[in-house]
Amino acid sequence: MPSARPVFVVTGPSGAGKGTLIKGLLELVPGLEVAVSATTRPQRPGEVDGHDYWFLSDDEFTRRIENDEFLEWVPYVSGRRYGTLRSEIDRIAHDECVCILELELDGALTVQREVPRSVTIFIAADVEELERRLRERATESTGEIGERIELARRQLEQAHEFRYMVRNDDLERATSALAALVECEVARVGTMARP
Repeated sequence: MPSARPVFVVTGPSGAGKGTLIKGLLELVPGLEVAVSATTRPQRPGEVDGHDYWFLSDDEFTRRIENDEFLEWVPYVSGRRYGTLRSEIDRIAHDECVCILELELDGALTVQREVPRSVTIFIAADVEELERRLRERATESTGEIGERIELARRQLEQAHEFRYMVRNDDLERATSALAALVECEVARVGTMARP
């Protein structure tokens, strides 16, 4: 029964390793699929609509908000918007898979309120480790890194608002812990798709 399938929401501060852990999770646990986010940012060379993102115009994004087609969405400082279409959860359930969402904290809290079967998992890391990872990524300026670190400090204080927390201080251990949580929750409702 697709409606009984859990929806896993992975969240945490920037630099916590959410994407890396999800990638490892997909390798360890069959039957999972990551929802494709929608965005108003322009499509970059090599990106595929419906695979990397659903690329929407500003007008189309607004129309879908007005029609309540988004489970959650957020505006960024850049003026671009990102969100999760409700149809993504339905598409993944129709494929007999279990949905994984990688979201910012506000979006994760929205899904936690809106989707009764959601399982929220907060990925935590020490602030010093977050700063090191952000500097290694070299995608932000020093000022932006400072802002992200200050935001991360505030976000770490919200960890208690989520069902589970996984500390990403060791990638292999954290990936195994995340996989164990997912497998346990899926087994609880007996909905894992068979490979």
